[in-house]
Amino acid sequence: MPAFRLAFLLAFLFWPLAAFAQEDPVPSRCIAIAQALPGVTYANFTPAQAKTSGEVKITYAGHSTYVIESPAGVRIATDFSGIYGSDPLPRVVTMNKAHRTHYTNAPDPGIEHVLRGWNPEGGPAKHRIVVDDVYIRNVPTDIRSWGGELERDGNSIFIFEVADLCIGHLGHLHTRLSDQQYGQIGRLDIVMVPIDGGLTQSIGSISEITTRLYSSVVLPMHRHATPLDEFLRRVGEGFAVDFRDSPSFTVSLKTLPRQPTIVVLEGI
Repeated sequence: MPAFRLAFLLAFLFWPLAAFAQEDPVPSRCIAIAQALPGVTYANFTPAQAKTSGEVKITYAGHSTYVIESPAGVRIATDFSGIYGSDPLPRVVTMNKAHRTHYTNAPDPGIEHVLRGWNPEGGPAKHRIVVDDVYIRNVPTDIRSWGGELERDGNSIFIFEVADLCIGHLGHLHTRLSDQQYGQIGRLDIVMVPIDGGLTQSIGSISEITTRLYSSVVLPMHRHATPLDEFLRRVGEGFAVDFRDSPSFTVSLKTLPRQPTIVVLEGI
C-alpha cells in the first residue's frame, strides 16, 4: 500500500465518530456494493454491480462541467447548465445554483435523473441513487448569496462511486469544510476542484481543502483568469502535475497514480 494511502486510512479511522453523525446512513466510503447500501433509490430493475471492472472515462466539457462515463455506459454531467456536456445527452445531471452557468430550469426531458444540489422546498438536498453501475450521493454545504449572507445547504458536493473509484465534484463551494463534512465525504480517489480564486473561495482556502482530501487525482475547474501556477504552488511539492493535450482521459483503480497528481486537461 502506498504511504499516502496508508496515512489517509489511519487518519480516516481515527476521525471522531461525531464526524459521521447525520440523519442519513453513514456513507459507503467507496464500498459500492449496491445490495448493501442502505437508503438508496434504485433507478433500474437490475441490482447494481458496483464491482464492475473496467475504466471510467472523464472529460472536461467546460466551466465546472465534467462528463463521467461509467464502464456500463452511464453518462453523467456535473454542474449542468445545458451549455456543456449535453451532446450526447447524459442520463444523469447534477446542478448547483450559485450562478446560471451551474444549473438550468429547463433540463432536456430526455435526461433521466436531474439531481439538484439544493432543495427547492427548503432544507438540505438528499440524494442516494443507484444508476446501473454508479452510486451517487451528495454532501450539502452552505453558499453565499449575492448580498453576502450564507444560505444554508445551498450547494452540494456530489460523489460518484463507480468501478471501485470514489469521484467527488466540489461544486460551487463557498465555505471551508467541517470535520463532519470531511467524514461524510469519505475517501476521494478523484476530486474536481474550483480554482477561480474568489467566486467560490480563495486559492489558499481551496488549496487547504485539496491538500486535506489528498486524492490520487485532482482535476481543476472553474478557473476563469486565475493563473494555474498559483494553485499548483499553493498545494505544494506533495502533488505531481500532469498536463494533457486532450480533454479526456480514462482511469481505473489500478491506474491511479502512486503520487497525488493534478491532472490538467485540455481546455482548463
